[in-house]
Amino acid sequence: MNNKAKNNVVELVTEYLFTICAVIAIFAVCSITVYMILKGTPAFHSVGVLDLLFGTTWKPTAAEPEFGIFFIILTSIFGTTISVLVGVPIGLLTAVFLTEVANKKIANVVQPMVELLAAIPSVIYGLLGLMLLNPLMYQLEKKIYADSTTHQFTGGSNMISAVIVLIIMILPTVVNISASSIKAVSKDLRAASLALGASKIQTIFHVTIPAAKSGIMTGVVLGIGRALGEAMAINMVAGGSVNLPLPFNSVRFLTTQLVSEMGYAQGVHREVLFAVGLVLYIFIMLVNLVLQKMRKEASIDG
Repeated sequence: MNNKAKNNVVELVTEYLFTICAVIAIFAVCSITVYMILKGTPAFHSVGVLDLLFGTTWKPTAAEPEFGIFFIILTSIFGTTISVLVGVPIGLLTAVFLTEVANKKIANVVQPMVELLAAIPSVIYGLLGLMLLNPLMYQLEKKIYADSTTHQFTGGSNMISAVIVLIIMILPTVVNISASSIKAVSKDLRAASLALGASKIQTIFHVTIPAAKSGIMTGVVLGIGRALGEAMAINMVAGGSVNLPLPFNSVRFLTTQLVSEMGYAQGVHREVLFAVGLVLYIFIMLVNLVLQKMRKEASIDG
């Protein structure tokens, strides 16, 4: 009876503890949402919804300031989309290699290296991109636009550099979570597929990956979250100008917009930056909701 009573107390305390943690998490999300709405909406009244969201000129300190963030929104959408479209297949195939193809010796060497990539601070990625990637992009830029009289040279700080850095940064997340999901697939499924005459490659792509797609989608969600929320590394390699998101243009993302100007912004300028944060927050929430729905559907189908 004493042991049973102790177990009941432990279970009750644990239940209350988990409930408190859940309430704190919900309260945090609601508080952030309310705060962003309260701080971000005044700019829409001061500047105008259309002028702010669809304006293409950013001159916050001019005599007649303009606060158009349309190019910044496009840059974030295109940069994140391209990095995910390239990074996720690479990450997934790397996870397949580590779990299904490589021998244990190779996997035991490569897996920790991939995990270490996730622990590297983002500013280090930005520094390496600034010192190694941007000079290469500048040489390529000079070759492509050697005869151009209108192109504004960026020294290699451009959209391509930002996308490459984002791809590298999301790879560890996608690889680690995808590899864990693939390892969790029952060996019986693989054995049944092979027994029916399927090849190893067919088993991997038609049995193992579909069975692990729920976990793989989780990795994609987290990878997209990191790509959308990254600021410091991108600020160092993207150039920081408000332009169309063309490959060799110096560009600015929503996150780098906040990092670049929040320190000295005042008045309407500061309100607009909070509006930029609100747009980024809404964008991230929408993407997460869509991907979470896709992950649940994948889990149900699996």
